[in-house]
Amino acid sequence: MDAITLLHERSSMGKLTEPAPSADQLSAIYQAALRAPDHKELRPWRFIEFSGEGRERLGELFAEAEFQEDPHASDDTLNSARKKPLRAPMIIAVIAKVTPDLPKVPKIEQVISAGCAAHGILLAAHALGLGAMWRSGKYAFDPVVRKGLGLDEDDEVVAFIYLGSLAGRHKPVATHNSADFVERWN
Repeated sequence: MDAITLLHERSSMGKLTEPAPSADQLSAIYQAALRAPDHKELRPWRFIEFSGEGRERLGELFAEAEFQEDPHASDDTLNSARKKPLRAPMIIAVIAKVTPDLPKVPKIEQVISAGCAAHGILLAAHALGLGAMWRSGKYAFDPVVRKGLGLDEDDEVVAFIYLGSLAGRHKPVATHNSADFVERWN
């Protein structure tokens, strides 16, 4: 697949199944992530890989976050939180590992760099014929989840990227008119 086709055709895949990416595929995926723009070569990225029982541990963190938010949360609510990480055979949490107080590389730039690393993961997965879905939601910002993942105060969860083999139908990729998004100063 050529690069322009990859960029034009990548799409999120909500239905994912076994198998998870192989070791060789993961190596290629992480190498793509590590090519993200990186001012001052800070490498402001950290990746946490969840597979097997690790997904269940992440689900327990999500359930604990629900419980801390609402100690009267129903069993259905807690079980729903526990099941979220089981929607794919693997999840990679992309963390912006922020170095605070750098005047030439502000926090937002470091977080965006981690976002670019997450995008690299999505692109590489698509190029390898895998499915991927970028998810965040309230758990990315929850203090219980942040603590459970070992984040420092300035760190940010940029994405939970769900990875696996394609399942279900592919949604058609929407096309957009670039003129609707571009302002030109001539």
